Amino acid sequence: MHRRHRARESVITTVSDAGEFGVIARVVAGLETAPSTLIGPGDDAAVVATSDNRVVASTDMLIENRHFRRDWSTAEDVGHKAAARAFSDIAAMGATPTALLVAFGCPGELELSWVDGLVAGLRAECASAEAAVVGGDVTAAETITLALTALGDLGGSAPVTLGGAKVGDTVAVCGRLGWAAAGFAVLGRGFRSPVQVVNAHRRPEPPYFEGQRAAALGATAMTDVSDGLVADLGHVAAASGVRIELRADLLDVPAKLREVGAALNVDPLVWVVTGGDDYALAATFPRGTELPDPWRVVGVVSEGDGVRVDGRRWPQGGHEHFRS
Repeated sequence: MHRRHRARESVITTVSDAGEFGVIARVVAGLETAPSTLIGPGDDAAVVATSDNRVVASTDMLIENRHFRRDWSTAEDVGHKAAARAFSDIAAMGATPTALLVAFGCPGELELSWVDGLVAGLRAECASAEAAVVGGDVTAAETITLALTALGDLGGSAPVTLGGAKVGDTVAVCGRLGWAAAGFAVLGRGFRSPVQVVNAHRRPEPPYFEGQRAAALGATAMTDVSDGLVADLGHVAAASGVRIELRADLLDVPAKLREVGAALNVDPLVWVVTGGDDYALAATFPRGTELPDPWRVVGVVSEGDGVRVDGRRWPQGGHEHFRS
C-alpha cells in the first residue's frame, strides 16, 4: 500500500493533478509573514496592522504574453516582477509596503513547478520590501493571470499625490531608468545578453523605501516610472496644472546602455526618457531642497503644460493599454 501511494503522488505534476486546494496548500506552505501581518493566509480574510488610521491600496494585473513571456522569464522572475510592480505604486504615495494579496488564474495543465517558482519570486520580493503575501485566490483560466492588491502604511505622513507640484519646484528621480526598455529591446531581437540589461527587464529594482524618505523631505508630487519618464511625469503635469522641464544632460545614460544602443542602432536616451518597467520614482520638491543620494535632479517645474526635454516635446512612448 505504501508503494502504491508513493507512485500515485509521483504523477502529481500539474495544477489539475493537485486541484484548487492542493495548489493553495502548496502556495501557503512557502510563505512567510511580516511584523504587520496579524492574520495571514488560511482564514476568510487577512488582518494587517498599520501605525496609521489610513491604508494605502493599489491593484495591478499581469497577463501572460502581455506583461511577461515564459520563454523570456522564469516563474521566479515573474513573481519578483509582479510584486515589484504592485509595491512601487505604494512607494510612490510616500508609504511603505506592508502586504500583498495575490489572485492567480492558470490552465490546469500548468506544471506545479512553475507555481513553486512564482511563489518563490513573490516571497523573495516581499522580503526585500519588508512585506508579506497575506492572502489571495486561485482559479482556472485559459492563460496565466495575476491580479495583485498591495497595501501600505503612511506612518502618519500625508500621502504624496500627483497634483501637488508647484512652479519653481525641482524635479528629481531615484532608481534605474531605461534599463528595462533596453532589456526588452535585446530580448526582442532574439538575444539573451548582456545579462545585466536583460535581467533589468525580468526583475525590476524599485527603490521602495525612498518613497517615504521623499515624503519626509517634503516632496510635493510623486509617481513611479512604470510607463516611461515622459508619460508618467505627464500625469504629474496634468494633475498639477504645470509644465515639467527636463534636461537631457542631467539624465543618466550609463555606459552599458550606450553599448547596447550602439549595437542595436538606438539612441539610449530614448530608453531613459520613454522606457517603462523600471519602477523608479520621480518626484518634485520645493526649490532649495537638499536631496541626498540616490536622488538626482533632472529638471524643474515651470508654467505651462505637458513635459519638455531640452525645451521640446518628446513622443510620449512608454506603454498604454488599448493604444494601437
